[in-house]
Amino acid sequence: MKVVAAMSGGVDSAVAAARAVEAGHEVTGVHLALSRNPASYRSGARGCCTIEDSNDARRAADVIGIPFYVWDLSDRFHEDVVEDFMDEYAAGRTPNPCLRCNEKIKFAAVLDRALALGFDAVATGHYAQLRTGADGLIEMHRATDHAKDQSYVLGVLDQQQLRHSLFPLGDTDKTLVRREAASRGLLVADKPDSHDICFVADGDNAGWLREKLGDRAPNHGGDIVDATTGETVGSHTGTYGFTIGQRRGLHLGVPAADGKPRFVLDIEPVSGTVTVGPRERLAVDRVEGVRPRWCGTVPERVEGTVQMRAHGAEHRAVVVVSGDRVGIDLLDPAEGIAPGQAAVIYDGTRVVGSATIASTRPVEVHA
Repeated sequence: MKVVAAMSGGVDSAVAAARAVEAGHEVTGVHLALSRNPASYRSGARGCCTIEDSNDARRAADVIGIPFYVWDLSDRFHEDVVEDFMDEYAAGRTPNPCLRCNEKIKFAAVLDRALALGFDAVATGHYAQLRTGADGLIEMHRATDHAKDQSYVLGVLDQQQLRHSLFPLGDTDKTLVRREAASRGLLVADKPDSHDICFVADGDNAGWLREKLGDRAPNHGGDIVDATTGETVGSHTGTYGFTIGQRRGLHLGVPAADGKPRFVLDIEPVSGTVTVGPRERLAVDRVEGVRPRWCGTVPERVEGTVQMRAHGAEHRAVVVVSGDRVGIDLLDPAEGIAPGQAAVIYDGTRVVGSATIASTRPVEVHA
């Protein structure tokens, strides 16, 4: 099988490429150039889109002994990931750009180009497992190493994409991957994992959004209001600096009467109002999802679990699907769930699909 190995410049994608070669595939390494100005993205091996990462990927390909190319997808990435990130925050929602990148870039743009060039599949260093079900469909399951499991950010993949994907690391753990990389002579064996958002150079999301949004933001400031008292307890320079469940960086001028910390409960970008309150008001027991993506057959009802953050807990849930609307009743209430995030639905370890969170219902708080 002819395989494109997406090589980010990290240890995981390098070992995945090596394993694909070992499995007998004809492998070509490809690094994705995602920045129009690579110097503006993270440096110091903290991201996956820098010039350093491209060089690391090229050296790894040389050691493995495979051809290597750089594919420039910077325009597509800017439009589908960066612009989407800005638009979502401006609308008071909290997007997941890594999930969006998987949906629109790594398993859409890259896969489309690979298939057009005569390749059969794309291999990545994601930690997830693929299995063929009894019905002949390709199922995606959580990785053996649950601490590194990345099935959440892959929950947007459909059956066509799964049929042309390879995840060679799904049955191993990170310690063994680093050990294997060292034994193969790969210099990235000890390279730190990437963190945060690759296109926010200094890790300051709010500052980056403030600079980039400018007049596109629906407001340039507003009040911070206490949900319990209705009192204005602070002000801000833009709703895009907040997310549901946030505790730090609120700069409240009036302390809570009970002395306990307050959290962001609601964001209203049109009026500019940010509502804060006690932690117990963060709990929700129902989530409404839109724009579902299914990994296989579209279900009508799922009694399983739902994960709503990249490294969040699973919550027992009953999921009912009605066209492009997904109703999720949480048997285990969740805290700090923000519109714009993804709700990924599981049946055991199998990923059923995902939906974008449109709204939540707070658990009723009794006095």
